[in-house]
Amino acid sequence: MTCRRYSVSILLASSLIALSGCGVLSSWTQSTPAPISGSKKVGAGRTAAAFGSAATAADGKAHDVVLFALGLIETGYRFGGKNPEAGLDCSGMVNYVFDKAADRRLGGSAADLARQGKPVSVEQLRPGDLVFFNTNKRSYSHVGIYIGDARFIHAPNSRGKVRAESLANGWFAAHFEEARTYFD
Repeated sequence: MTCRRYSVSILLASSLIALSGCGVLSSWTQSTPAPISGSKKVGAGRTAAAFGSAATAADGKAHDVVLFALGLIETGYRFGGKNPEAGLDCSGMVNYVFDKAADRRLGGSAADLARQGKPVSVEQLRPGDLVFFNTNKRSYSHVGIYIGDARFIHAPNSRGKVRAESLANGWFAAHFEEARTYFD
């Protein structure tokens, strides 16, 4: 039953991407150009258009990472969780997705993941890159997978399930720390 749920989720995610054209969830920038505020690194007054374009980077393994992550939406959260059957935490989700979709074993916590990637500016963000946040006054304490159009997928906390969020959201904009890429 679990395997069927993920197959249906991946099929649904693939259909949504196909229907949206080249960009993942591209209507967000057209209908809601909200300014990003609260983070010096992101920059006050930037809109979603300031983020990298989904149309220029959704290729190869990075594209597979995005599709696989979309298929995990609604998966339950579990601190320390490393697979969808048991539940996922933020770094467990990222490690699982990169292992299964890109055949890359990153390993470790959000902070460990940050040390492994190459920093990219907000303007250079591409789908499949990782976005890091400072939560509870701890650097690189939360991570998500960028999917394009200022949106990312993450496993938030014990009160939630894997879901997509906007980097322009006040809380995430205020706690955004850095983006890193794992694809050359």
